[in-house]
Amino acid sequence: MAVTTNSITPISKTRAKQFARVVVDENNRLLRTFADDNGIWRYPISLQQVSPLYIEALINYEDRWFWYHHGVNPFSVLRATYQNITQGRIISGGSTLSMQVARILHPHSRSIWGKLQQVLRTLQLEWHLTKPQILQLYLNNAPFGGTIEGVEAASYSYLNKSAQALTHAEAALLAVLPQAPTRYRPDLHNQAAQHARDKVLNRLAEFKVWPQSVIDDAKLEHVYSSRFKSPQLAPLFARRLLNQHPKQLIIKSTINGELQQNLHDLITNYITQLPTRSSAAILVVDNRTSAVKAYIGTADFANTKRFGYIDMIQAIRSPGSTLKPFLYGLALDDGLIHSHSLLADTPRNNAHYRPANFSGGFNGPVSVLSALQRSLNIPAVDLLQRYGVNRFVSQLDNAGLALSIPHNEPNLSVILGGGGTSLEGLVQQYSALANEGQVHQLRYLQHELAQPKSTRRLLSPASAWVIQAILSGISRPGSIHTLASMYETKKIAWKTGTSYGYRDSWAIGVNKHYTIGVWVGRPDGTPMPGHYGGSTAGPLLFKVVDNLDLDTVNISKPDNVTAKNICWPLGTLYSDQTKMFCQQKHQAWVIDEVVPPTWHREDADAWQNGLFTYWFNPINQQRVSIDCNIKGKRAKQVALWPKVLEPWLIKNQRRAALIPKLDKQCIGALPSASATLRIVGIENKSIYRKSGVNGEPPSIILKTVGGSGRKSWYINAKQHYQTLENETTTHVFSETAQGDQQIIVQDELGNTDMVTISL
Repeated sequence: MAVTTNSITPISKTRAKQFARVVVDENNRLLRTFADDNGIWRYPISLQQVSPLYIEALINYEDRWFWYHHGVNPFSVLRATYQNITQGRIISGGSTLSMQVARILHPHSRSIWGKLQQVLRTLQLEWHLTKPQILQLYLNNAPFGGTIEGVEAASYSYLNKSAQALTHAEAALLAVLPQAPTRYRPDLHNQAAQHARDKVLNRLAEFKVWPQSVIDDAKLEHVYSSRFKSPQLAPLFARRLLNQHPKQLIIKSTINGELQQNLHDLITNYITQLPTRSSAAILVVDNRTSAVKAYIGTADFANTKRFGYIDMIQAIRSPGSTLKPFLYGLALDDGLIHSHSLLADTPRNNAHYRPANFSGGFNGPVSVLSALQRSLNIPAVDLLQRYGVNRFVSQLDNAGLALSIPHNEPNLSVILGGGGTSLEGLVQQYSALANEGQVHQLRYLQHELAQPKSTRRLLSPASAWVIQAILSGISRPGSIHTLASMYETKKIAWKTGTSYGYRDSWAIGVNKHYTIGVWVGRPDGTPMPGHYGGSTAGPLLFKVVDNLDLDTVNISKPDNVTAKNICWPLGTLYSDQTKMFCQQKHQAWVIDEVVPPTWHREDADAWQNGLFTYWFNPINQQRVSIDCNIKGKRAKQVALWPKVLEPWLIKNQRRAALIPKLDKQCIGALPSASATLRIVGIENKSIYRKSGVNGEPPSIILKTVGGSGRKSWYINAKQHYQTLENETTTHVFSETAQGDQQIIVQDELGNTDMVTISL
């Protein structure tokens, strides 16, 4: 009969297959749940995963002979019939767990014919399924009130925990709930639910399933009127995984639920300090496994005023200066620089692209270390021009970071944010600093951790170590004025970035075990004036760091990275040059013993550095030409700094101090040279004020003597004017201008002069 019945009216498993979809963390804690097509919350769970306490309570209260009968227990049916007749009302139903499953899968009317259908379906179930399979169907489909079905959904909804971790009292409560799911709902009728639970406990005591002491303790637990909301701990992340894996019911992620909750609370509080329409995002990756441990794509999910539905971890934005470490690392591998190579932070007068520094002004001679730590723009642009724009973009692309570049035509602006990328992409690339220069694809799912890593090479282990060592030297925000020094054990390598117009603030941090990325801004792309990487994203980064369990283990230094003493201006080893050429000594990290000398910028006339040989008259020490008819003239070499650095050098390092004046006896034999370029009419370190209480703002006349050709004028790193020979112009300061004003002039040969005044 069972075979015939099954062939004509097969068992319906459609209902049993309709589960809510669940995204869980690494410890199976719910991150977000999605109801099924009918709005039912039903989370799949296996018989082995459910607490044994619940199975004991359920079997002994509902169907003691479940493992022995064939679906219908005639003794239970007779007992229920007798009780109902003698009491004049329904005392018990006599249904076994198998019969209840049959009714769940095939609902029927409360008639004799309906009961007969239930019995037939029960026998059909028992014929085709094992007892554990039937019990698992009950666990996943039993009604627990409203739209909640299955013990796992009930446990999370009423107790905020998995059915794997139930106490004795909780197991008894969930065992009785399906008997009257509306009357016993703990969120609506807690007293009725507690009374029903105690009936289960009494039954278990009567059958000696649990000791009386356990029963007594369980009764002390109160049932509260509460209903836990469906978790929204990682809403955007969960939706992303759901879309990527449409056939999976339970998606097991790599997220650490506790860390996710802590950072969610942190960012919720932090965003209240920021302007309207702003948002923020945080991504934390375990460098050892490339597993994402925290993923917060928005500061306020579902808040339309803060664009809470936009995932800013995946959004393409301008990265500002965050790509600079990769350029310096690639240049290290190419042998172009070492950690203390001499760079020039000066006007790029003869170049097509003339960026300014974020802070304004020029700094003259700077090392690679200083330029990267201070995120200076001009040295980075010069280095990119030397390394090659297309080559740099291709190297990033090969390592997995494909920049979004307008018209697919990269230019020098790429290094300052002239191409788009995402927080996800940046964090993935920065993790190479902790992984010997290798970029590992980020992993989001537990099962991926058992698979080999997907790896690409960005930097050598040596350059990756040098770059992280340089970035580790950047002070924590506010470390001078706060108690931040207490957190020195949590030191990390970190870099900030700010996109053009204050639209995006970035901060990326790396240590041996974690890479952390932070973005702050407005998802609609409008500016947030006054907010930049160091002031807004940096503090948030270190709040995240303080929530992580970081240790003091440093990234191991490769054997081919060594510390060497080098000298400026030549940039070569101290031991390889005459001591008189060594005007400044620095200790540099070098790779494979390669010590590249100071290099020449493209505008060679402005750079003009290295060893310079001249002839001099030994009697008066003045300079002569080799053709000059001076008896006993001698040759001498001096090490010259780049000409563009002259205004920033101390007097004994300048050309005028290193190269003697011309001997009058030989002036005709030497080629003529332009007079030294000088700003006149403005005294260095002078103070200017408004005239009177409500007077006009101060003005200055820009005038030079000497030099050659057209002159370019820079005020606080921004080019304002160009003047011809013997031409002057007037600059009027704005009403709001105050403090130091750096004024620089540069001619066509790269001769430079500078004065600083104060308003």
